[in-house]
Amino acid sequence: MTAHTWRNWSGTVTAHPARIVAPRDEGEVADLVRSAGAHGQRVRVAGAGHSFTPAAATEGTLLQLDLLDGLEHIGQPAPDGSRLVRVGAGIRLRDLTQQLAARDLAMENMGDIDAQSLAGAISTGTHGTGARLGGLATQVHALRLVTAEGQIRDISPERDADLFELARLGLGTAGVLTAITLRCVPAFTLTATEAPLPLDHVLESLGELLAADHFEFYWFPRTEVALTKTNTRDGSCPALPAARRILEDEVLSNGLFEVTNRLATAVPALTPQLNRFAARALSARTYTATSPEVFVSPRRVRFTEMEYAIAADAVVPALREIQQWLHHSQENVPFPIEVRFAAADQVWLSTAYARPTAYVAVHQYHRLSHARYFRAVEAIMRDYDGRPHWGKLHRRRADDLASAYPRWADAHRVRTAVDPGSVFANSYTERVFSPATGRG
Repeated sequence: MTAHTWRNWSGTVTAHPARIVAPRDEGEVADLVRSAGAHGQRVRVAGAGHSFTPAAATEGTLLQLDLLDGLEHIGQPAPDGSRLVRVGAGIRLRDLTQQLAARDLAMENMGDIDAQSLAGAISTGTHGTGARLGGLATQVHALRLVTAEGQIRDISPERDADLFELARLGLGTAGVLTAITLRCVPAFTLTATEAPLPLDHVLESLGELLAADHFEFYWFPRTEVALTKTNTRDGSCPALPAARRILEDEVLSNGLFEVTNRLATAVPALTPQLNRFAARALSARTYTATSPEVFVSPRRVRFTEMEYAIAADAVVPALREIQQWLHHSQENVPFPIEVRFAAADQVWLSTAYARPTAYVAVHQYHRLSHARYFRAVEAIMRDYDGRPHWGKLHRRRADDLASAYPRWADAHRVRTAVDPGSVFANSYTERVFSPATGRG
């Protein structure tokens, strides 16, 4: 990265900001926002760059909040043992989980990547899996942010509830998040059971499988095998031997997987056989570890991704349609489809708003074209009233997203009021949201 060039992790976005600044504290964030506004410049915030969309891109001022990563406060335990923890918004998830673990605390649920900044993860709707659990934004209790006027404001459901709703999941359009208060739970272990199962069995048994605390599965296109992952809180199984973990998580899941994807790129006719091999390469295993160790998996093979949220009871017919399209199209897809689940929530722009949700994520190796594949899956997802992940590739626009979110008008109203000059907008936020008034 040069002084005026920024790229995201996947390589799908390159931006050329007028300046890239890492403010040392909240006061400097406020000064930078005021200065940008006075000079007619826009402001965006970049975390770890794990969004596949241009969510962080700008030609104005790009802020990086890496220095706002301190643990500010830990509250007294509630009757259930949970505590409110306030941290700097720029903290990386891996650093947050380590700091929480040192205090016998944990996040209630996580996704499978911990490289993101906390602010970026909640602002784009990052989630894990668990039919009774919500995404990361549901764990947010309060926020501190810098508004377009350069004011530092503390907000919560009790103090400016509407602004809180937009700020905790709104692609940074409410302001620059500087501190986040999370509800954290006592540290816990998970017993992880991972096994390849026939895809038909998984789809027919979802009701039973979703009774687990956390369940997800991966299906390799043009095979009949799904890799299932069931995580149950607590347990007494042995830890996974370090040598086996390195072999399976690094050598097979990353090193060998990179090789199979390169082969599939060079010789597309091999992809079905390579997928069958990949689906069975990892043997069944059961082990117990701390929650972050189980939730998070190393992801070293570069890819592009699109993910859609649909009603949980629609996931089986939707997957069957994707299966049929892949069979008839013979599309070269050496990456598995990932399926996860979440509880309904009430976060205005959450993809799980007001309905139990299944997430269907499709990936493509970065050396292969994803366009036709993603277009076809997106068309299927739209037929099931799908909502695209805000940080992953999609082609949707505000005019056809508005009807998918019952609180869309409220989000637009608050965004217009808090940022009338569109200081925190960019081309992506204007495409997916009804733009606030002001500069276009």
